Amino acid sequence: MSGPWRFVRALRLHLLGPEKQPMGSDQFGNKYYIIPKHQTWAGQTIRERRLVEAVKREEHMYEMGDVPPEWDAWLRKRRQDPPTMEEILKNEISREEIKLKVAAASEKDSPLQTQEYEALVDEPVQTQIKGHASSPYYGKNEPSPDPSSTAKTFQPGSWIPPDSRSRNK
Repeated sequence: MSGPWRFVRALRLHLLGPEKQPMGSDQFGNKYYIIPKHQTWAGQTIRERRLVEAVKREEHMYEMGDVPPEWDAWLRKRRQDPPTMEEILKNEISREEIKLKVAAASEKDSPLQTQEYEALVDEPVQTQIKGHASSPYYGKNEPSPDPSSTAKTFQPGSWIPPDSRSRNK
């Protein structure tokens, strides 16, 4: 019986490529696999692929940090060997310590920053809007041939027909 199964396995390997090999898992339950470098039946060389089977399979459920940075580096081939659980936990503790140190430093630096900010920033000045800078407003409300504007309103110039006497001359 081993003869036919060996033939079926060889045929599947030749047509579909090798199976994915498990490489490990992380604390969230994600499983990581590798498909080794192989050749297709046509002779084309397929390079090695690294995969993750996430616990949350739907893309809309993915959140930042679902894949640890160590496994992410392995998936993107920035590191050759897959990370160990001890290495991941050690790095996680180190990251938490750094977060605490950053929080303490920013708390210590906060009063200094407010003093510097207050020294650099003046109080806002209240200004009165009396008209546009290029056209003084004299209080006349009659239409004029020139356009005028203030900060809040714009009045286009009015068209005044020419005198009929000037046309007949």
